[in-house]
Amino acid sequence: MEYYAIRHSAGMLDVSPLYKYLIRGKDALSLVNKVVTRNAKKLAKGQIYYTPWCDERGKTVDDGTLWNFGDGSFRMTSAEPNLKWLEDAGMGLDAEVRDVSEDIGALAVQGPSSRAILMEGADGAVKKLKYFRFVNTTFAGIPVQISRTGYTGDLGYEIWVERERAEALWDALMDKGRGHDITPAGMLALDVARIEAGLILAEVEYMPARKAVIDVQRYSPYELSLDWTVASEKGPFIGRRALLDEKRRGPARRTVGLVIDWRTVEQLYLNMGLPPQPPSAPWRAKIPLYSGYRQVGWATSGCWSPLLKKYIAIVTVAAAYSRPGTRVDIDLAVEWERHRIPATVVQRPFFDPDRKKS
Repeated sequence: MEYYAIRHSAGMLDVSPLYKYLIRGKDALSLVNKVVTRNAKKLAKGQIYYTPWCDERGKTVDDGTLWNFGDGSFRMTSAEPNLKWLEDAGMGLDAEVRDVSEDIGALAVQGPSSRAILMEGADGAVKKLKYFRFVNTTFAGIPVQISRTGYTGDLGYEIWVERERAEALWDALMDKGRGHDITPAGMLALDVARIEAGLILAEVEYMPARKAVIDVQRYSPYELSLDWTVASEKGPFIGRRALLDEKRRGPARRTVGLVIDWRTVEQLYLNMGLPPQPPSAPWRAKIPLYSGYRQVGWATSGCWSPLLKKYIAIVTVAAAYSRPGTRVDIDLAVEWERHRIPATVVQRPFFDPDRKKS
């Protein structure tokens, strides 16, 4: 029911555990532009970028968001702690990096009814709020920042608030959302939604470069199929030289979507005298992919999509097998027997409704 709320009404998630960093000072722009792969000079006041950042080898350290407050200061959010990384990158620059993770709470309201809920509580402040923009306003009298962002691939918003007002904000959102079937949601529902949206997850689709033990665990933005996030023309940034080299030769592997042939899985269940049973929860596991007798990649996460009625996965494949329509086999178990199931490479996202950006 939490998943269906995200897709058909509104789900509310506590995303406060995100790491949050405030970057300010005369050289704040220089620091963020040195770290992230996007061109921060093009980030307008009130705008947010999704961006990865890399080490000197062009491998992804983490991915998150970059906010421009318009007064020379910025906010970065991430799934992993990055304070020391930012401080080290800022040595010699007139820029302060402050960890404000514990100071700011964040609630995500995601789904088709999310705009209507926020319109009621924020006096229309979100009516014209564009995708990946934010606004300073109040919700039920509580000072907040509302960003049109999220991790579900749907129409949605995230509401940022001082920690002391976070509980009151939760209650206010539940009160305003009651008539719109708002439902608190957790990680399992979010995981299905983010897989449908084709969104990568650190330590699942890739290992943050500083945590990786072997090279194969490290991914560049090109290997993650995030080519559009690399602004190599902007000038020097950490990892630029390695990324330019990789762009010239082409990445050896790519992160793509996969649709698993459910009819084959269904027949295998029937052959065993069992009713067909799609996975009841999203999974995160390294599952081999084959072309003939050759392993050509591996799946990293997957689920049965209740909305699309498809068995889908996010996978890494050798570049030669990354073109949409390419057929591969995935190694799956039906009861105790393992089988190679036909599957088709597709573009991500699997689910991309017009309402997300409109």
